[in-house]
Amino acid sequence: MAAPASSSLLVKWLLPFLLLLPVALRSAVPPNVLLVVADDLGWADVGFNGGRDYATPNLDRLATSGVNLTDFRACPMCSPTRAGLLTGRWPLRFGLMRAVVPPWSTHGLPETERTLAEGLADAGYDRRGLIGKWHLGHARQAHHPLRHGFTHFIGCYNGAVDYFTRERDGETDWHHGAKTVHESGYTTDLIGEHAARFIAESPADRPWLLYVPFTAPHSPYQAPPEAMQAHNRFKRPERRAYATMIESLDRNIGRLLAAVEARSDADNTLILFFSDNGGIPRAGSSNGPWRGAKLSVYEGGTRVCAAIRWPAGRLTGGRRFDGRIGYIDVLPTVLAAAGVSPAEDAPALDGLNVLPALRGEAALPGRPWFSYLHQNDEALASVHLGSWKLVARGDAFAATPVTPPALELYDLAADPGETRDLAAREPERVRDLHARLREFGTWQQPGVGAYSEGREGFRAPRDWIIDTP
Repeated sequence: MAAPASSSLLVKWLLPFLLLLPVALRSAVPPNVLLVVADDLGWADVGFNGGRDYATPNLDRLATSGVNLTDFRACPMCSPTRAGLLTGRWPLRFGLMRAVVPPWSTHGLPETERTLAEGLADAGYDRRGLIGKWHLGHARQAHHPLRHGFTHFIGCYNGAVDYFTRERDGETDWHHGAKTVHESGYTTDLIGEHAARFIAESPADRPWLLYVPFTAPHSPYQAPPEAMQAHNRFKRPERRAYATMIESLDRNIGRLLAAVEARSDADNTLILFFSDNGGIPRAGSSNGPWRGAKLSVYEGGTRVCAAIRWPAGRLTGGRRFDGRIGYIDVLPTVLAAAGVSPAEDAPALDGLNVLPALRGEAALPGRPWFSYLHQNDEALASVHLGSWKLVARGDAFAATPVTPPALELYDLAADPGETRDLAAREPERVRDLHARLREFGTWQQPGVGAYSEGREGFRAPRDWIIDTP
């Protein structure tokens, strides 16, 4: 029997709301959170940014089903990016922006900082995992991930750990919790295996956090010899290894995506991927049209490949988002997605909740964006404001430096490749941006020094077991 005309009209009127209802209901529930970070992956090493040298089908699928973040920012090197993404603050404020944390450093993430894992614990996230590279301190037990809000940890404390032996400085750096484990396999595969298991074993009725900082494709450039044979078109063994490492990284990210997609709550899983800094061209990396690379403050060092997907949160469709956002925005954005505010006694955040901008509901607020490193002899710094960018070489923080820094000015809207220095033509703009850099420098706290500081006479602890409280 045909439905009455009035019923048909009612259904027609309600249908748009009924179609939206499941998404609205799911987005009201705190999402699962999967953060995936690559190590030294170039902006154009991925297909979704036009890369053609390496196959990255899983990362490309993430971007084409989610949102391609075309102007996502990281630090020019490993540890500072990780420090900022977990705290939502400029790492300069707690001594972890100048350089990476080398094996001989006694510094690490301070206990006074409140991490993303600690914030999500307040929102009912009972399972909070970190599987991969920590690189935020190892000299004291207080630096351990399990002391910073994570309930599960499998991985290494240091960077540049051997992919087959898991050794750094002659000792095994691979741990389950606080216990050193001698586990066989290729590191990228082990990270993918353990992370996929964490996802599969997490209950469907409680949200979870999983942070997966892969070590690939950072040096040492190592890959299974049989897999490298597929890249014999490259003459240098290092380049063949690099290509294999990227494809292994992508394959294991595919394992994580498959684990998520097998769950009943797949649509309510927020997945964010990005690289921790720009790539290294001599290894085979491409930073796209941008100038510079890792360990520089030009665009190629800090503008990294990134994508986000969260169907229940309306982050889908293969859109491009061209606004300048970055690593310090991860914590406030994820906390907002989970419906939790930063603790009142937590340090003030520098990052922003960028969900409204990503959804097209609000404009991205204007703000200066800073980069800095002084890992070796020369200090480098930069500040963006709108389309303008100031690059400084030398001491840009001191009001009266012994040797004035060299200052370069670029208009990225007209010159994204940073080829035309406009400093001589725009002295007032240079003065304004330099003043902002000097203010930024006043926030710097003691912490990690030059990379070589403390290296002489260093011997790694046996099995990287940390005894100091």
